[in-house]
Order: sequence, then C-alpha cells, then structure tokens
Amino acid sequence: MARVVEWARGREPSAGGRRVLAVEGRSGSGKTTLARGVADRLGAPLIHMDDLYAGWDGLEPGVLALRDWVLRPLAENRRAVWRRWDWAAGAYAEEHPVPDAGWLVVEGVGAGAGRLRAYRSGLIWLDSPGWLRKRRALARDGATYAPHWDRWARQEDAFYAAERVRDHADLVIANGGEVPERAGGRLPG
Repeated sequence: MARVVEWARGREPSAGGRRVLAVEGRSGSGKTTLARGVADRLGAPLIHMDDLYAGWDGLEPGVLALRDWVLRPLAENRRAVWRRWDWAAGAYAEEHPVPDAGWLVVEGVGAGAGRLRAYRSGLIWLDSPGWLRKRRALARDGATYAPHWDRWARQEDAFYAAERVRDHADLVIANGGEVPERAGGRLPG
C-alpha cells in the first residue's frame, strides 16, 4: 500500500481539484482491502461501487450513478451526493454527501469505465486467479453472494470485454498466490 500511495501522490487532480483514484478488478481480487488501506493513508473518502449498483443486474446503473452523482458534480465544483442501494429493499435509500478532501478513492467493478476516464487521476487494476477470487468472495459474503456468482460474473465478462479496463490501467498489481495443491495434482487456475 505504501508504494501505491507514493505513486498516487504524483497524480494530477482530475475532478474539480480533487485527485480521484479508481481501484478495479474482478470480484474477489482484493479491491476493497487495497482501497481501504490507500484511502486511510491519504485521508480520502472511499466510495464502494457495491453501494451504487442497482441490484445484481445493476453494474451499468452503478457506473452512471458514480458519474452523475459524484464525479461530474465534483468536476463542476458542486456538492456531490450519492444514494446507497438498499439490497434488501431493492431501491436506492439514504443520501451520502461526499466529504471535502483533496482525494477520493472509488473501488469496485465499474470504477474504471471509459466514460469516467476524464474524472480520474489514476486507475489501479488488481489481477487475481479465478479460484482465489471466488474463494475470497464467498468467504466474505457466503450465502448472500453464492447464488449470484455466475450472474455477476457474466456482467463482469460483458463489461470487461467492452471496456478493456485492464488495458487502460495506470498501475497493475498481481494479487494472488500459488495455486493450492490437492491430492492428485493442482487445482485449475
């Protein structure tokens, strides 16, 4: 995290004098952990795309919410306020003003969308093998996420095929380990 923060400090402001960092990668790649650490070290507010998605099929509305509620207002030196998606109610809920700060960190699938490029100071991509990502995500969210893993993965596949986010990343971090061994060989990666 220290190296990421050092790299970030050299980035130029991008949204109304604020430096916006996006942390991207597939589900379970470690985005939240990295983003929290970087935001803490920079004294930056942190927005999770999970709070902006309009449900399990809401990746695209989440990207638009980030642009329209947060990034565009900041770029225009206006107050930015976003609404949290209430997963249980299936609707947007309370408002959250974006605190004044020199930085903003946004993490999650969609934060690296091309239409947001003009508002970003930097884009970090996290690479992790599929087996590890799934294990992390299901350990974190368990029964809530398990029935939606394939559904969400299809959305990620379509988004990344269209957006080619990794190709536009300013910083790519390998965040994985060795493939665990089991009797009779190695697990597929």
